[in-house]
Amino acid sequence: MSSKPNTAPSDNQLANKSQAWSALFSEPMSDLVKRYTSSVFFDKRLWLADITGSLAHAEMLCHQGIIKAEDHASIQSGMATIRAEIEAGDFEWKLDLEDVHLNIEARLTALVGIAGKRLHTGRSRNDQVATDVRLWLRGEIDLIGELLTELQKSLLALADKNVEVILPGFTHLQVAQPVSFGHHMLAYVEMFSRDAERMIDVRRRVNRLPLGAAALAGTSYPLDRERVADRLGMVDDKGQACVCQNSLDAVSDRDFAIEFTAAATLAMVHISRLSEELILWMSQSFGFIDIADRFCTGSSIMPQKKNPDVPELARGKTGRVVGHLMGLITLMKGQPLAYNKDNQEDKEPLFDTVDTLKDTLRIFAEMVGGITVKPEAMERAAKRGYATATDLADYMVKKGLAFRDAHEVVAHAVKMAIAKGVDLSELSLAELQAFNPKIEADVFECLSLRGSLNARNILGGTAPAQVRAQIARHRARMA
Repeated sequence: MSSKPNTAPSDNQLANKSQAWSALFSEPMSDLVKRYTSSVFFDKRLWLADITGSLAHAEMLCHQGIIKAEDHASIQSGMATIRAEIEAGDFEWKLDLEDVHLNIEARLTALVGIAGKRLHTGRSRNDQVATDVRLWLRGEIDLIGELLTELQKSLLALADKNVEVILPGFTHLQVAQPVSFGHHMLAYVEMFSRDAERMIDVRRRVNRLPLGAAALAGTSYPLDRERVADRLGMVDDKGQACVCQNSLDAVSDRDFAIEFTAAATLAMVHISRLSEELILWMSQSFGFIDIADRFCTGSSIMPQKKNPDVPELARGKTGRVVGHLMGLITLMKGQPLAYNKDNQEDKEPLFDTVDTLKDTLRIFAEMVGGITVKPEAMERAAKRGYATATDLADYMVKKGLAFRDAHEVVAHAVKMAIAKGVDLSELSLAELQAFNPKIEADVFECLSLRGSLNARNILGGTAPAQVRAQIARHRARMA
């Protein structure tokens, strides 16, 4: 009697990439295609998320009676060994095994045998990778939230030291009205606080479990998806499991990654706006601030140069993150349901966005603490720009003049001041009264920079009392 050929997969199936996903093919994958399709050398950063998700999946399989307790114990032991190897730098990442998931599974099978092969019961790499990316990104969002808080604290400290410092406020990059330098810094605190709020909101949608969706249609195994979600902390504010409700959507959409990158882009745009101001303020034309030497470089040819490289580079890196957002949107826009290999391309832009934002937030929190403010230069600039002209118009309105008429009167007064080369406050009372007889000696209080600052004592205004109240509010919020 002739024996039938053995068609069962060998114990070393996962040691060869072409056999890891199918025995159907009659020829091995070419080396060129291996390199082109492999993601292991950038997605290996997902290793902890992969192990964490696999352990939760294995526990559920055991609880549901799908695998035996001894298999579960072997999987736990093998994963502990793999974790130790990776943390020690002893784990061998293999190109032939394509990605982080197959590398870990192959090593697990080598360590614990058949139990390692049973781990993949009831799941696909499609729902596995979607879960891993979500778990990893959730942790990165938490860290980014902390870094945003640290940057806000640095800005608050700088604001607190400079509440009384007068800065020319600009519109159209023309001197407009005097503001407190502390007030100006608080504008960025507000921006970064909204960025932190966006991250919290994005996290809610990231923190949902795709596992159990399998390849695209779910699975015939009696999985308890809510149990896995609970073990992985994928729960809402009420402790209820957050599980992706449609298997097709669960494995195929990357809107959570796009949404995160959009929030990261806004944070980088705010950093870029701050960078632009720091660069301008440090230039000799402004001379408002100095940035500590450790955040600057010199010139290879001009020995007098001190260049603000950190804010310049952050301004440039903002374009990089904006590009990643556009890339991810374009990646997703033409994909039919369900999973497509295109989605392997989500990781590098997502990873780089996370790295860029984290590095930038860290360095800016430190750099802001090393900024030296030059009050005299700021005040001189405010005086050159006739920053209290609006105050003079408001003064005459309070004397009964219509605002449009007051506006025209002040324009003539500014024209005289420009011709004489003096500030409005340096015109004589007689000269001012020539424009309108209702002007009295008390006008000089409103024409002073300090008087203008103190006059704006309303919620959200630049008066020092309001600035101190806002600093206290932000500190209480972040306590």
